[in-house]
Amino acid sequence: MASGLLICVIAGLAAFAATWLVRRNAERLGLVQAPNERSSHTIPTPSGGGVGIVLGGAIATLPAALHAPTPVLVTLAASLAIAAVGFWDDRKPLRASFRLGAQFVLLGLAVAGAVPVAGLAAAADLPLPLVFAGLVLAGVYWINLYNFMDGIDGIAASQAIFMLAGGGALALVANAGLIDHSGLWWLFGLAAATLGFLWLNWPPARIFMGDAGSTWLGFIIAMLALLTVSWGWLSAWQWLILGAAFITDASVTLARRLLQREKVFQAHRRHAYQALSRRWSSHRRVTVLFIAINAVWLLPLAYWAGTAGWVAAAIAYAPLVVLALVAGAGAPETKPA
Repeated sequence: MASGLLICVIAGLAAFAATWLVRRNAERLGLVQAPNERSSHTIPTPSGGGVGIVLGGAIATLPAALHAPTPVLVTLAASLAIAAVGFWDDRKPLRASFRLGAQFVLLGLAVAGAVPVAGLAAAADLPLPLVFAGLVLAGVYWINLYNFMDGIDGIAASQAIFMLAGGGALALVANAGLIDHSGLWWLFGLAAATLGFLWLNWPPARIFMGDAGSTWLGFIIAMLALLTVSWGWLSAWQWLILGAAFITDASVTLARRLLQREKVFQAHRRHAYQALSRRWSSHRRVTVLFIAINAVWLLPLAYWAGTAGWVAAAIAYAPLVVLALVAGAGAPETKPA
């Protein structure tokens, strides 16, 4: 436990220091993001701060290799490649087809090399190729969903901290013996690294995460969900509930735009959280709202899902879908009064 706490401190400090250095050198690195018609900010702001999360996260990941070297190192290698593509995109925008192709390839390699897909397929009584394809497709959807939800100050970092620390806490409650397990401190260490970044990203943000951070977090959370399910620590229903705030907003927005026959791959700012930030003229209030929903509504239901399964998930999602629609997810954008 003492070594785990030390890893968390080191990861958090390393993430903060790297984020601070990127912010200080953002102009020289070509990482200053100017506002445009799709932005939720109004002044030029440094981006690429997710590099700090990646550095701190890598530090938190290495000790977990003592428990499961192959899954952990495969996950780390693929995640660093994902981050590299994201950082490249932060500096000079890449074609969407290239980014998406890289995500499919890297996630496919990570799932094949780190996750016991055969065991998951046998448990679900489904064909192995179908399960593998489904996991990769769901993972790529989550990575892009997470990237889309990184649009206002503090929201993506606070969501990652909630999911990682919340998942670790639920696993520990179910099995107190995990307190000395390096894999558990992997989750907490990643949360600490994200917290180090959030110190400079809390509204009003002094630096943005950028694709380097958002795609890396989306990837690492997806892999940790698969690994902890395969280890028997948490259930898929619990992870679906932990991510429900982001999944609901992004999915309702996508579904509504599809029904309106829009070009869904075109950049926009029509998510519920973006509509609320314009309506309230505040990033902070929206981010705090998401934190409150996670802590007060979703975390208890995720705990209950350990026994209730899909019933808890249905109860978790139903009001969130209604709230997303009421907030304006996918609705035509209107200028604030």
